[in-house]
Amino acid sequence: MSQVQRVGFLLVENFTMISLASAIEPLRMANQLSGKTLYEWVMLTETGAPVRASDGVQVTPDHATHDCGHLDMMLLCGGVGVANARSRQLRSWLQQLAHRKVKLGAVCTGSFLLADAGVLEGYRCTIHWEYMAAFQEAFPRQETSNALYCIDRDRLTSSGGTAPIDMMMHLIEKEHSSALSTAICDMFLCERIRDGQEEQKVLLRHLVGPAQPKLAEVVALMESNLEEPITLDELAHYVGLSRRQVERLFQRHVKCSPSRYYLNLRLKRARQLLRQTSLAIIDIATACGFVSMPHFSKCYRECFGVPPRDDRSGRPAPAVVPTTPDLPEITLNHCFDTARGEPTFASVTL
Repeated sequence: MSQVQRVGFLLVENFTMISLASAIEPLRMANQLSGKTLYEWVMLTETGAPVRASDGVQVTPDHATHDCGHLDMMLLCGGVGVANARSRQLRSWLQQLAHRKVKLGAVCTGSFLLADAGVLEGYRCTIHWEYMAAFQEAFPRQETSNALYCIDRDRLTSSGGTAPIDMMMHLIEKEHSSALSTAICDMFLCERIRDGQEEQKVLLRHLVGPAQPKLAEVVALMESNLEEPITLDELAHYVGLSRRQVERLFQRHVKCSPSRYYLNLRLKRARQLLRQTSLAIIDIATACGFVSMPHFSKCYRECFGVPPRDDRSGRPAPAVVPTTPDLPEITLNHCFDTARGEPTFASVTL
């Protein structure tokens, strides 16, 4: 493609800086290594006023959304509390872009605002794993994926962190050449461009290895049936094992019982919904497979050291150690590589 592409980055309050940088830097490096202006980009906010990233850095935009001019692509940069950025004006603007066939995308939690505007209907998308539960509750008909990023025709969504680097380099490879995307990869010290089908979180099967496929099958069934939990006997039947064999697998590789692991999955989802949505606590309990509020509250307090009502109100948790075991699948967090600012970047061309 010889035409210069103009890309807009719409920033909302508390957007995630690393996701923004990960999306912009491949474009900058594409220009530098090719020796041509392949991409131009502008920073946007809805009103044109400065916004702060979640790390406290304030960014002054180039334009407001209503006077940004022509765009070939627009990426919405979300972050903490993205639902607070919803507005009638923003929905209308996004719908106008979609009508004009502008490529639309999002990084981190930005997919929430695209879905809120209805411009993701009929498209497959992804969002940061921590916000996945709230997203699926808000938009139950939306096709979602746990992939690092999704490129579905003229919609591009990324889970955040450093995943936008992979998404943008995939786009650059498609629009220009694999030689250019490989050169960018080398400059960023990336071993490879990750495929969009790769999942966001390190799942249990990667922790226990490929030698335990039955354990991975059981966990997958649990994760797919949080609202209506399956009994242990049924789980064992579905994977072709006995109840005792399933119990032994969990004790040997996860160091807890299957029921305890299942309960922790449901409580983790409940905490995500509690903190990220305005659903009534009783509705959250039901959505996570609890048939009574007292039982839900008791399990929640035992796991997190604070009752669900206090967790939503933001009251500090008492200094107690949760009685439930720390499970690798539940406590594992992403460790993203920090962006490197190489002093020789400006002097290198392809």
